[in-house]
Amino acid sequence: MQRVVDAIAELYQSARSHLQAQVTEGGKLSRAKLESRQVAAHGLAYFATELEAARQIAAWSERVGGAYERQIAAAYVGEVARSVGSSLDLGPCESVDIRELGVTDEDLNRTVRTPAVLAFIAQHARTENYLAIAKHAKEGGYGAVGLDDSTLEDIRMQFARFSDQEVIPRAQEVHRKDLLIPMSILDQMSEMGVFGLTIPEALGGLGLGKIAMCVVTEELSRGYIGVGSLGTRSEIAAELIMGGGTEEQKKHWLPKLASGEVLPTAVFTEPNYGSDLAHITTRAVKQPDGSYIVSGAKTWITHAVRADLMTLLARTNPADDGANGLSMFLAPKTRGPNAAGHDFVDAGLTGTEIKVLGYRGMKEYELSFDNFHLPASSLLGGVEGKAFRQLMTTFESARIQTAARGVGVAQASLNEAMRYAHERIQFGKPIAEFGRVGRKLGRMIVRVQAARQLTYFAAREKDKDRRCDLEAGMAKLLATRAAWEGADADVQVHGGNGFAEEYTASRLLVDARVLSIFEGANEIQADVIARRLLEA
Repeated sequence: MQRVVDAIAELYQSARSHLQAQVTEGGKLSRAKLESRQVAAHGLAYFATELEAARQIAAWSERVGGAYERQIAAAYVGEVARSVGSSLDLGPCESVDIRELGVTDEDLNRTVRTPAVLAFIAQHARTENYLAIAKHAKEGGYGAVGLDDSTLEDIRMQFARFSDQEVIPRAQEVHRKDLLIPMSILDQMSEMGVFGLTIPEALGGLGLGKIAMCVVTEELSRGYIGVGSLGTRSEIAAELIMGGGTEEQKKHWLPKLASGEVLPTAVFTEPNYGSDLAHITTRAVKQPDGSYIVSGAKTWITHAVRADLMTLLARTNPADDGANGLSMFLAPKTRGPNAAGHDFVDAGLTGTEIKVLGYRGMKEYELSFDNFHLPASSLLGGVEGKAFRQLMTTFESARIQTAARGVGVAQASLNEAMRYAHERIQFGKPIAEFGRVGRKLGRMIVRVQAARQLTYFAAREKDKDRRCDLEAGMAKLLATRAAWEGADADVQVHGGNGFAEEYTASRLLVDARVLSIFEGANEIQADVIARRLLEA
């Protein structure tokens, strides 16, 4: 298997070298040339992602040492070797021929078209192998998760039970009635330490690493994506404060975040600027007493009603329309709804709900600020103009957690499809025994495990204090694709029932769809990855 991974890696290096020659000028990356070759560049990003996933799933199979795990890994590696020999998938309705990256027949014949690699593909990336993987899973499960630490496995089991007993029984009602997630679930999550997982023990948290965050997020998201996403806001707020806050801000806010006493929300995006955060227009004007008055509009603000704290991005220097004119604020707000049923009660703040297809349970809002007052102490770090750099420190963790949410949704889709395929009898036997259905199930198992191992890899890199924006972006690309493909396959396995609102499959489909959009749309992720790869 390793020889095949090496062959894929050699082809990738050839593709990278060819494309690098097309988009550089005088040894430096040319923005204009890169934009003109954007599709090919994004293809390289997906190539690098599949290569890293192949490395990680192969390493996982060796580490856990089981024959079934090796079978899963070999199927993935074989499939990657086969696919990169022709084209690279970028998403629904998008693919790019490998030759658009500059790859030649000589490159292909030297790497993934050698007799040994072709024999490996023929043996492992074939229907019979996927059918065998799916057949084993009915009684033997989906293979080892691959956690090295028994404590992490204990955490996983604890949150798996919580999802099974408390989250899954309520998820469908929350989704179909478009309700807020019950506070009883949030209270239990607070008691279990979800909101303070990675906050240091000295400041009220559990002091665990990002790998623990992935494990918890995956299991909660398997129950319901809204529940798995509740911790995201606390994670972002905590990272902002730990990385850029004053000592007073850390001591005041972090224990409250860790305990769940304070629920935060991220208030960054504006109606006209999605991922282009550097050019936002919301203004925070400093007053003679050091306080600030905020005016402007924000959109796609999650869990805004219940939030007690907004991490609010605003422009403090109108003369600078770039990143250096931005500041981050820790903006207190009153939790709603109040006794009169009003969602927003603070002076200068109003909100309008954005109705969404899925990803419910927290609700999305557009917020309007009109002379909204902030105390001087709310400026993160006490210095203006630092927001963009402060925010950049959170991107890696946020994207790793989004990948973990993707793995959780993908696993939920796999579980639903597997159960239904063995319960549904057609023409005298379970539909799982038909080739098209069985192959779907086998491929879902393989893709979920690859996404999981790549996500864990990114988390381990983060825990080692290494720069991992590349790995985090790759994990998000792969895991969000696994979630969408898995949810779509789950609906297909269910047939007409998968299109009915009463079935979980329909909810998983609309929940999965958002994952490739938020925390940096996958096109943005591919662009970031491509730049890193081509600059090196």
